[in-house]
Amino acid sequence: MVSERVERVLLSGNEAVARGAWEAGVAVGVGYPGTPSTEVLECLATLGDARSEWAPNEKVALEVAVGVSLGGRRVLVTMKHVGLNVAADPLFTLAYTGVRGGLVILVADDPGMHSSQNEQDTRMLARAAKVPVLEPSDSQEALLMTKAAFEMSERFDLPFVVRSSTRISHSKGLVETGARDEAPPVGGYATDARKYVMMPGNARVRRVDLESRLEVLADESQRLDVDRVEMRDTVVGVITSGVAYWQVREALPDASVLKLGLTNPLSEDTIREFAKSVDRVAVVEELDPYLETSLRAMGVEVEITSVPRTGELTARAVAEGLGRDVAALREPIAGLPGRPPVMCPGCPHRGVFYALKRMRAIVTGDIGCYTLAALPPLSSMDTCVCMGASIGMAHGLELVVGEDDRPVVAVIGDSTYAHSGLTGLVNAVYNRGDSTIVVLDNRTTAMTGHQDNPVTGRTLMGEETTELDLAAVGVALGAASVRVIDPHDLASAEEVLREEVARSGVSLVVAKAPCALLLKDEHSPVGVDDEACTACGVCIRLGCPAISKAQDGKAFIDVALCVGCGQCEQVCTFDAIVPAGPACDIGGGV
Repeated sequence: MVSERVERVLLSGNEAVARGAWEAGVAVGVGYPGTPSTEVLECLATLGDARSEWAPNEKVALEVAVGVSLGGRRVLVTMKHVGLNVAADPLFTLAYTGVRGGLVILVADDPGMHSSQNEQDTRMLARAAKVPVLEPSDSQEALLMTKAAFEMSERFDLPFVVRSSTRISHSKGLVETGARDEAPPVGGYATDARKYVMMPGNARVRRVDLESRLEVLADESQRLDVDRVEMRDTVVGVITSGVAYWQVREALPDASVLKLGLTNPLSEDTIREFAKSVDRVAVVEELDPYLETSLRAMGVEVEITSVPRTGELTARAVAEGLGRDVAALREPIAGLPGRPPVMCPGCPHRGVFYALKRMRAIVTGDIGCYTLAALPPLSSMDTCVCMGASIGMAHGLELVVGEDDRPVVAVIGDSTYAHSGLTGLVNAVYNRGDSTIVVLDNRTTAMTGHQDNPVTGRTLMGEETTELDLAAVGVALGAASVRVIDPHDLASAEEVLREEVARSGVSLVVAKAPCALLLKDEHSPVGVDDEACTACGVCIRLGCPAISKAQDGKAFIDVALCVGCGQCEQVCTFDAIVPAGPACDIGGGV
């Protein structure tokens, strides 16, 4: 139980959202891990008094949350921006039904695509779904707005989105915390089919009611104390929201600013009053021209800006876009060496992709650490679109490629398979496909920081639970062949993969080996026998970051990185890779 004493602590935006939900008396937190949102539920799980759960995907997470809300309790749902696409089906109808217990959805956007396959502006989807959006600009506001969102959700009978971004989610700031409000249930459960059963006759009525609820929210927005006007020089007034506010303050410290906290629906009265108080209006926002388009639709004259619509916003971009002097702003650091991401030493995925490259397979990939196989030297993944897409794409390719073309293999991680891969397998079986599907089961959701999932046998709360048997599920769904391999056994893995791509019908291969970071202390490193090494370079083609080329062209293994997985020993035909001895403490030779 967290102390109820008010104190100031250093929190990231994600931690602040969790704290705000906890202080609001949230009963359940549910979501799917996705950077930059992952830590919210992990933090909530440590605070006590609330249950936290990982769901197989964001759609299921939101549906669980709707059930909690229907039961009259407050619930937090967490996801990244692309996860909101998955949850869109229940979200659009949830705006019609409304809520009982407060329901808040934390969505973390990723401008600059630090860890995502696209840039996406959650405000656009929320507007289409007719769901209100609150946008904090720092950790303190993340706590306060999350806390307030629960009360407003119940008051206006609407789900609320709290929109974060990578910079807010992962930056830290001093936050004033408070006590927990136990938030008693909103009455006992009562059947109300007209509100919650969205058959056409009921939905038409709720659609009209939704508009009236949004109108009430817009009318009362000025009294919600989430928008802030800062009057300074009135030559230019900037309208902004979220993290862009801080870029404006750094780039234009003397400008008047309207910082919008509620960005859907917008407070037209507040915006018009601010616009009248300044000579010219500029809009600064990250990603889509959401505010700019809205203001122009209101008839507010907006100064045209050249602020970029892609990537993370910077103070320099704001200053340049508005024609201001950038001399006083920090210069970006130039000349830094590139640091492309790589699979970890000992990664079990490496063995599968090494085999697929030797087979010249067309590999439809998916979202996970294994996406890095698209990079040299493995260069053995051809596609990456969205969670679960690999299996459907492989089936589609097989419909049009000839028998003499390269084999097609779908690759998907264990967590992603549970997220949205199962329906792809059902489709391939149902439509008499010949897909070969490889599930990379590394016993964790590794890319986002080793979260549990339905395959690991543990819940977010640390409880033991039923472990999804991937092989048994494959049999149950109708796969013609199901095999389990050790991806570290390179020869055997390649042999099985070659057999399965030659087989008729749908084949499922489960490559089962734990993430190397879970086993780092369980193996002994290896080194290179300089006299036996012929500098052939085969081991380097594995793409292991522990292996490099020495000045004489021979292989060099950094024993500080090596975890002793044994893959390089298998590809070396000259027995030049041997257990590391005392001479290998700081080098790779023996």
